[in-house]
Amino acid sequence: MLEWKIFLEQAPSGGMTYLGWLGSGVMWTLLVSICAWVIAFTLGSVLGVLRTVPNKWASLPATIYVEIFRNIPLLVQMFLWYFVMPEVVPAAMGDWLKQTYPTLIELPFAQFSLWEFTAAVMCLGLYTASRVAEQVRAGIQSLPRGQTNAGLAMGFTLTQVYKHVLLPMAFRLIVPPMTSEFLTIFKNSSTALVIGVMELTAQARQINEYTFKTFEAFSAATLIYIAITLTVIFFMRWLEKKVAVPGYVSQGGH
Repeated sequence: MLEWKIFLEQAPSGGMTYLGWLGSGVMWTLLVSICAWVIAFTLGSVLGVLRTVPNKWASLPATIYVEIFRNIPLLVQMFLWYFVMPEVVPAAMGDWLKQTYPTLIELPFAQFSLWEFTAAVMCLGLYTASRVAEQVRAGIQSLPRGQTNAGLAMGFTLTQVYKHVLLPMAFRLIVPPMTSEFLTIFKNSSTALVIGVMELTAQARQINEYTFKTFEAFSAATLIYIAITLTVIFFMRWLEKKVAVPGYVSQGGH
């Protein structure tokens, strides 16, 4: 028989119940995911645009970035950020990262070690930026080339064509794949447990270790993941309908 009441019992540390531990895990998961998504969307959009411009000196670095970050396993990148980065920067900065920077910040339901949090955010953000860049590139290249030609014929510069013609259309078209990328970064946040970030999966594992209630701990975490994922999906479906271009059909490449 399942014992869900275990979550109301006092946890051995942190001054909260096991349910509070799950709340802390949700807080970590959402903050890591949202902060990483800001980096991924911003940088990925820039890289995606650069990959479509006719200037090879602009597109080549973006292509190199995408190929490197997309083809190194995420777990390896997480270890590189957390363990290797402090060793390759100047010694004074490395010591600061390892000794001074990892101070704890107290928030409701969460304690934040800044270096663990920063490493996780940077790793997830820069990795996902390479994937977002491909979505943005595909969205731009799915537009008819005539849109670019029409903008240039009206006297727009190439920058203005991207700003006023291509990107507004491309971002509308890639709402579904962008939804998938955000859900991916949300689920990938669980890899941060390997560097000590006590996100939702790590908290569920910790509850299991203290209570031996494996099914209850991981079932609760699974239900929370599903609830958040479904919320994002329904919101993005609503957004997709709001920004849809009536009657538009992708035609050829940019």
